[in-house]
Amino acid sequence: MFQTQISDHELWSSIRKDDEAAFNELFKRYWIPLYKTAYQYLKDKESSEEVVHDVFLNIWGRRGDLYILTFSGYMLTAIRYQIYNRMRAAKLPLVYTDDSMVLYHASENNLGEHKIEQQELQQEIFGFLGNLPKRCQEIFCMSRMEQLSNQEIALRLGISKRTVENQITAALKYLRDSLKHLACV
Repeated sequence: MFQTQISDHELWSSIRKDDEAAFNELFKRYWIPLYKTAYQYLKDKESSEEVVHDVFLNIWGRRGDLYILTFSGYMLTAIRYQIYNRMRAAKLPLVYTDDSMVLYHASENNLGEHKIEQQELQQEIFGFLGNLPKRCQEIFCMSRMEQLSNQEIALRLGISKRTVENQITAALKYLRDSLKHLACV
């Protein structure tokens, strides 16, 4: 019996409606590639499993708030972020105090505030992306979120590589102009 695979977008819609079976399917699809990516950087089985687990916990916990255009791109970005945080945390210097050992990093005053600022920036970027023509949005998302090369995008969409380059350049220029106010902060 032939069974068609449900798209990531359809699964995500179900997950947003608290469908645990859809979440389990998404977990099955992405666990191995995420684990391989994590292991490539961390070189530790347990840490890699923890990082992947953290990504999926975060997705489930924020399923009502997340706006994901391309799931594969989002997953790659999420695992890289978790890997980066894990590697950065491992390099924190130890500072001894009178009572106990405390991890300290001078540049991290408030990690929660940093995450909120990052989420707000991401929402603002997605808002500005929504103002671009649909084809420009599509090309930009394929390039930056799915990590496809300009040649791969051109082949997939049946357009020239130069057209892809022009669309990405236009999107980046628009985003730079739109986010100029952030440079002054």
